Amino acid sequence: MNVPLLDLKLQLAPLRSQIVEAVTRVIDSTSYILGQEVINLEEKIARYSGTTHGVGVSSGTDALLNALMSLEIGPGDLVLTTPYTFFATMGTVLRVGAKPLFVDVAPGSLNIDPARVGEALHKDRQGENRIKAIIPVHLYGQCADMQQLTALSREYGVPIIEDAAQAIGAEFPFEENGDIAWKQAGSMGLCGCFSFFPSKNLGGIGDGGMITTSDDHFAAILRSNRNHGAEPKYYHSRVGGNFRLDPVQAVVLAIKLGHLEHWHSGRRENASIYRRLFHEAELIDNPVTLPTAVYEKKAGAGEHNYHIYNQFVVHVPRRDELRQFLQEKSIGCEIYYPLCLHQQECLHSDAYASQSFPVAEQAAADSLALPIYPELTPEQLEYVVAMIKQFYHAA
Repeated sequence: MNVPLLDLKLQLAPLRSQIVEAVTRVIDSTSYILGQEVINLEEKIARYSGTTHGVGVSSGTDALLNALMSLEIGPGDLVLTTPYTFFATMGTVLRVGAKPLFVDVAPGSLNIDPARVGEALHKDRQGENRIKAIIPVHLYGQCADMQQLTALSREYGVPIIEDAAQAIGAEFPFEENGDIAWKQAGSMGLCGCFSFFPSKNLGGIGDGGMITTSDDHFAAILRSNRNHGAEPKYYHSRVGGNFRLDPVQAVVLAIKLGHLEHWHSGRRENASIYRRLFHEAELIDNPVTLPTAVYEKKAGAGEHNYHIYNQFVVHVPRRDELRQFLQEKSIGCEIYYPLCLHQQECLHSDAYASQSFPVAEQAAADSLALPIYPELTPEQLEYVVAMIKQFYHAA
């Protein structure tokens, strides 16, 4: 049996004619830069994410870069973030001339540990006060602990840029006086940065991204900076970049957005099936540690996207051997991420090389993503678990 890590053809098939018609409409319009199609998508994403503004940009990476530039973060500044995420989170910090300040992730969620964030902010406040932003990553489709992080943001006056590249539609339960209010990823910090890379839950037919915010002034700066800092045209009060979202991507994403909640539901259902199958196979905890859905038991979770499972990541011994075995059995799998950011060669710094973040480093050593996309059949999921059981029982 063949079980790809992702099969976009299955998603495309029922939408193809609608997408072709929309893309043809853009082609025939000869309006190829920004325009009404982009504005329409921005408004839809803003509503969906519970914010006032959406600013379409060319990629998730450029969303982060634009946010940092719009905060005027640069040389001498520090940005507090996680060492366990995709490179763009760190790369954009380096590109503006700032330096990443890493703290370890929390066991289970593998999102940035608020206790470590608090320690770093306190230490910085006693010293040079160089931390200018916090970038929590909502890893794999589950929000970081934004209740604690936003409290720290207010206490220390440091803005939060949510890296929500993997988490559009994910929700976090804020608790106050016994009540719970679920808030969307991208609505809890100063801004949220989304990626529409094709493999995301909401993916385009190429690169694309979005920044959400409810700060009117900041939204105006973001829009200016995505177009070379021009405001109005040919008058440049700041140095921005070419970060514009293409209208072709906008019309495709607008169509897919209408199906996103259904796709989220399908991924959560597949995660539930995986949990049952792993339990029945007597593999849970020994040897397979399943993803922790931190907010699944919160009040009202059944009606909210407590986890959108952009990836379904297990932790296993002999990870690399298992990966090779599954690939030989025609099961797609991937490592997110084999190397922590502080270990990347491009940093060229003994200061980073000497740092250690045990939880993140352990995750990099034993994590493996399994197929989770909503079009998977129960038989395919059963096959994945059966092959994992075969691998460990044959040892």
